[in-house]
Amino acid sequence: MEKNAKIYVAGHRGMVGSAITRKLEKEGYTNVVVRTSGELDLRNQQAVADFFDSEKPDYVFLAAAKVGGIVANNTYRADFLLENLQIQNNIIQSSYTNGVKKLLFLGSSCIYPKLAPQPLKEDYLLTGLLEPTNEPYAIAKIAGIKLCDAYRSQYGCNYISVMPTNLYGYNDNYHPENSHVLPALIRRFHEATVQGLDKVTIWGTGSPKREFLFADDLATACYYLMLNYNEEGLINIGTGEDISIKDLAMLVKQITGFKGEIHFDTSKPDGTPRKLMDVSKLHSKGWKHTIDLEEGIALAYQDFLSRY
Repeated sequence: MEKNAKIYVAGHRGMVGSAITRKLEKEGYTNVVVRTSGELDLRNQQAVADFFDSEKPDYVFLAAAKVGGIVANNTYRADFLLENLQIQNNIIQSSYTNGVKKLLFLGSSCIYPKLAPQPLKEDYLLTGLLEPTNEPYAIAKIAGIKLCDAYRSQYGCNYISVMPTNLYGYNDNYHPENSHVLPALIRRFHEATVQGLDKVTIWGTGSPKREFLFADDLATACYYLMLNYNEEGLINIGTGEDISIKDLAMLVKQITGFKGEIHFDTSKPDGTPRKLMDVSKLHSKGWKHTIDLEEGIALAYQDFLSRY
């Protein structure tokens, strides 16, 4: 990827897209093209076609998506399926018609079957039923992976798909209702500290295990794969290490300085017992994460404090 190449980052204001944009700028790329959703509606086929026709990017990072928590996913099922299909179809098609040299498509861990064995290997895709609550989003992401493969097969396009694990970091979503577990814990422990509470209550037993990757590590992996990886199918991006929700809560408690007790409400559901990525394929390609969880949570907490 030449330093003067024109690179389009779709979704540059989100946590992943902003991390990729920072990485490219750090590596000395000066011709990075971005558009806000107000400037370019990626759901609009003609608008996307016109943008690609005028800008003619050489490389594309497709990090744009309609995203939300479990409630939003389950409530707005038609919106999540249709809009994500529109966004990725428009960008992938326009990349082909305008001769984009290489495209990287970002999936999501929900693409794997609900009851797939752990750790999750790439070839578990489409081997079982999906988690019903976020099935529309997962179906769209699977379609994106398959569309990249289809353009590779039929037209020889170098389009690759990556599958990140749970992410956190700068620019994360700390909304009280629809944020993911780690940012939700950061906010909850911080607010408990500020309010002088003596207890923080967490749903479930604390026994489920989850894997977390700092978004800037994901961006570094995406950049590395854009330079070094040219295969069909998908490749997992993660740490290959997980942590129980109980141990995660203890870590967030320590970093935020909360002095009270942690109470686990065992009347509430635990969710999936474990979600861990098999990252042996990624490691065999020569990339490994560098930001450990404790350091990453401290960085994320500083970002939370600076923004809220």
